[in-house]
Amino acid sequence: MRKVIILGAAGRDFHNFLTFYKNNPEYEVVAFTATQIPGIEKRVFPLELAGSRYPNGIPIYPEEKLADLVRELQADDVVFSYSDVSHVDLMHKASIALASGASFELLGPNDTMLRSKKPVIAVCAVRTGAGKSPTVRKISLTLREMGFIASIIRHPMPYGDLAKEAVQEFRTFEDLEKQKVTIEEREEYEAHIANGFSVYAGVDYARILSLAETNSDIVIFDGGNNDFSFVKPDLLFVVADALRPGHELSYHPGETNIRMADYIIIDKVDAAPKDNTEQIKADIKQLNPRAKVILANLRDYVENPKLVAGHRVLCIEDGPTLTHGGLPTGAAYKIATQFGASEIVDPRKYAVGSLNEVFNKFSHLGKVLPAMGYSDKQMKELEETINNTDCDVVLIGTPVDLGRFIKIKKPSDRVRYEIEEISDLTLRKAISDFIQVRASPTVLRK
Repeated sequence: MRKVIILGAAGRDFHNFLTFYKNNPEYEVVAFTATQIPGIEKRVFPLELAGSRYPNGIPIYPEEKLADLVRELQADDVVFSYSDVSHVDLMHKASIALASGASFELLGPNDTMLRSKKPVIAVCAVRTGAGKSPTVRKISLTLREMGFIASIIRHPMPYGDLAKEAVQEFRTFEDLEKQKVTIEEREEYEAHIANGFSVYAGVDYARILSLAETNSDIVIFDGGNNDFSFVKPDLLFVVADALRPGHELSYHPGETNIRMADYIIIDKVDAAPKDNTEQIKADIKQLNPRAKVILANLRDYVENPKLVAGHRVLCIEDGPTLTHGGLPTGAAYKIATQFGASEIVDPRKYAVGSLNEVFNKFSHLGKVLPAMGYSDKQMKELEETINNTDCDVVLIGTPVDLGRFIKIKKPSDRVRYEIEEISDLTLRKAISDFIQVRASPTVLRK
């Protein structure tokens, strides 16, 4: 029996275990490691999910201990199971494992993708923050306009009690409160709920998929970071970011997604030099010449531009997009610049607690505040940082309505953004072609 350590970030790591290792007598998973997300290590993957082969559950350690863990636990295999790392960083992980004596592995779609009874549309990406969320919103609304009932399965974010979060269903904002979700989860769930869709997430995606299937004609898999789908897609959209050309060749598993895609959406075209879009097109031709390309912009808007003009503005942005996504600024910064803020206030000297650590760790960040909220403590630190900042206006570029759970003492406004296709080929056309091949609504519901 081979002993296995799974490297993860509270997502694909657990999925890989449940789909490949849990009932496989040839392997024993001796540990998970955790990274990227603060505070998710030092837990135990519980017996309720691990199964009878693991009566004590499976311990989760910080990834920094990997080399020691391989030796102490006599691990045979180290299995990489998270997303949005450069190919160079991925091989650094491999080198640590190999130097410690273990083999280094990646599990692929055939071993980890679930099969659905219903048609599946998946939306994945090249990098975190490319524009998956507005793409999923438009796809879900388009399907409803066509007469279909769609359910949305979101890539996992189980940052709390894993047993309680095994299967989660979110239909209302009250469900978010009851299940005490983080800011990062709210960023992905709130807009779908506001649009009248149910969102399913958690740890055990076989059960999650079964639940979603009972309530829908078509299942949408809403990917996280640049991971590939947990459910085998019948139609795969992959979003590339015109602000980050070349990343489709240099990030894992973004390149995998590009190579598998049916349609590739090059997003934020208007915000980037034309050469960027042409470079991505050339890379697509090299990696996946059968894929069809959709060009799109993110249409940003704010309800009260006069609140911004001539004022000192604090810009709050989507956390994951700025941290492991690697972008220096986001939608709030763009709007503040566009509508003539007199100053974009640097929040660094006002940051408290873990927000200071975020700025130290991610030195690429511009004069923006990532909306970090992985715990109640961090949410309070975010609130304190916002209210400490010497500014006139707070401009919120994260999809979350922060005012629901953070008291902001200064005037504020939210930046919203939706995808807008600028090519002849559109999402609606792609979905229509798929539906015509697959079946009519009546047949799908049988």
